[in-house]
Amino acid sequence: MQTRTLGTSGPQTSALGLGCMGMSALYGDADRTESLATVHAALDAGITLLDTGDFYGMGHNELLINEALRTAPAAREKALISVKFGALRTVEGGFSGYDGRPAAVKNFAAYSLQRLGTDHIDIYRIARVDPDVPIEETVGAIAELVEAGHVRHIGLSEVGAETLRRAAAVAPISDLQIEYSLLSRGIEDAILPTARQLGIGITAYGVLSRGLISGHFGRDRQLAANDFRGMSPRFQGDNLTRNLDLVDALRAIADAKGITVAQTAIAWVLSRGEDIVPLIGARRRDRLTEALGALDTTVDATDLTAIERAIPAGAAAGDRYPASQMTHLDSEN
Repeated sequence: MQTRTLGTSGPQTSALGLGCMGMSALYGDADRTESLATVHAALDAGITLLDTGDFYGMGHNELLINEALRTAPAAREKALISVKFGALRTVEGGFSGYDGRPAAVKNFAAYSLQRLGTDHIDIYRIARVDPDVPIEETVGAIAELVEAGHVRHIGLSEVGAETLRRAAAVAPISDLQIEYSLLSRGIEDAILPTARQLGIGITAYGVLSRGLISGHFGRDRQLAANDFRGMSPRFQGDNLTRNLDLVDALRAIADAKGITVAQTAIAWVLSRGEDIVPLIGARRRDRLTEALGALDTTVDATDLTAIERAIPAGAAAGDRYPASQMTHLDSEN
């Protein structure tokens, strides 16, 4: 397994991480047995970074990771667990804001440690900035958890360049988790340069745009009622048609190289810098195997030019989240 380091203060990790959200929520029903087998297969392949959130399935995802690590030999010693916190949920499964108060930070951490069955969280980050709490206070609370030994590294999620600077002035930040893909390149203007200036790594989620540029999303696919992509602007009407046209252009490049569309999209993210670690949201072993193939894929200057021509920056049709969720993204403000 190839390795990369998360910033100047973070840990060494596998070049690809496993995003576990879809094993518990938001992409329709998941197969528990297959999910556990996929985590085990990822660990066997040398993937060390497991990304979760305490609100994924209201704790279900953390319990799933607990079980996966308990049932694989020496798995906790191999794994780096990254946890997002702060999202407030309703009984009906909705979202009602974010809580970044110091007392809440420590409360969330206590519950996560219990569900994960571990004495420390490797990387801890608030999922979205709480607009009512200065980021300095939230990061300061995580820093106290680091001092106490409950957390190893501090991360951030979906923050803009200014917030990134303010947070880094309080304590060392290992990485910024943020959406980055051929369809979502907004970080390139200010956020990525700022992270690099500050020595902060990037863990890129959504590298396949929630399956949209995986090469497996059909034009006539019907999404389940509990699949949040049904509310995503990029999966709606004419937007979906235009975005899948972009995928067809990418497919031509992938076919010429003898690789899959997904491998091409992942390899492109990998090529953007050694300080970027893509998170792969595989829920099945076959999708994991396909994603791992991107590590054996070389994209040269000619390939990059062709890819950029197929999907130019800003070509995506539709925002990456519904309007109600876009307002919570400090990275977009």
